[in-house]
Amino acid sequence: MGFIRHVVCAMSGGVDSSVAALLLKRRGYSVTGVFMKNWDSLDERGVCTTEKDCEDAYRVCQTLDIPFHQVSYVKEYWHEVFSKLLKEYEKGRTPNPDILCNKHIKFNHFHKYAVNTLGADAMATGHYARTSQEDEEVFQQTPTASPITLFRNRFEIRNPVRLYKGADLLKDQTFFLSQISQDALRQTMFPLAGLTKEFVKKIAAEAGFHHVLKKKEVYIHRHYLEPKPGNFVSIQDGAVMGTHKGWFTLTLGQRARIGGQRDPWFVVDKDIATGDVFVAPTTNHPALFRDTVRTERFHWVTVDPPPELVKTHMMECHFRFIHQMPLTPCTVTLNMNGSVWISLSQPIRALTPGQFAVLYKGDECLGSGKIVQLGPSEYTLQQGRERMAAATQHREQQTPEPAS
Repeated sequence: MGFIRHVVCAMSGGVDSSVAALLLKRRGYSVTGVFMKNWDSLDERGVCTTEKDCEDAYRVCQTLDIPFHQVSYVKEYWHEVFSKLLKEYEKGRTPNPDILCNKHIKFNHFHKYAVNTLGADAMATGHYARTSQEDEEVFQQTPTASPITLFRNRFEIRNPVRLYKGADLLKDQTFFLSQISQDALRQTMFPLAGLTKEFVKKIAAEAGFHHVLKKKEVYIHRHYLEPKPGNFVSIQDGAVMGTHKGWFTLTLGQRARIGGQRDPWFVVDKDIATGDVFVAPTTNHPALFRDTVRTERFHWVTVDPPPELVKTHMMECHFRFIHQMPLTPCTVTLNMNGSVWISLSQPIRALTPGQFAVLYKGDECLGSGKIVQLGPSEYTLQQGRERMAAATQHREQQTPEPAS
């Protein structure tokens, strides 16, 4: 009998990772299921959902007759993800916990645990995504400690593993994987790559995984921050419209709850120095629309930026900053420090600092960078044009008529 590959599958107690483990077992691999405890979440009744999730994952592993382990990353999650989220909120930004958790926990600590502690040939997750590797190629990847030198091995540069959208474009999760390392991606399998969510649910039902089919997502809220009250200020005339309990609970583009206002007002900007939150009437006010963003140093999934971007410092591709939002054509400019400017083909509503700008070229997810600066809003540009027109008109009126 031939050598059987060992795959460690991250199990969340949900339907996707349960079916991923089932498919790996059906393909003849030796599968180990591992539940990661990252956070003590309470549901609406105050019950700890982590214990329930762990139990659900364990039941799936029992049904599949595969070994089950659990590992705690609560401390790592607190230091490497949660504390960063709080710092971002304090800066007036809106971070993305899922992208950070994948980068720091699942495709870093968990990847190392799977390979080094459990001796896995590969790890697997229930994400809807695919890579440029066939399964057999994943097993040929031997983990190597990257030398701390300026230039990497040329073979590595020529043959990076690429990240592509999953077959279910509605469910595609490459957005959340856009910050993971090349080393982890090289040793990762995505068993759901070619499947739709509906088909995955069908497989789960047929396998008798009824307990994982009706689960709700649990999200962490911002109740760990000290509220800092301030004023709602009109972007149009600077009038104080009302007060808020804390600007970090408010996201650009959301409706502002202002007492005594008949018409809805929307958050368009924040001043973290004063605590003022600027608001505008109507959901599509020009103060909400911008067409340029700058990121911090961009993370390219293949490590190096695309050759055309290196060569010409500019590249056409597609952009999104929210999972499942339609892709927008854009032009990317590479800066000397590795950050990028992204110019969009049309202004987009509520571009938000702290969120990640994720870039795509066709089906390939190129990577992402955290948005740290926004270009001027349509409203600011409009005001500038009006001021220039008024100044020009004023100059023309001041110019004396030539003597006849």
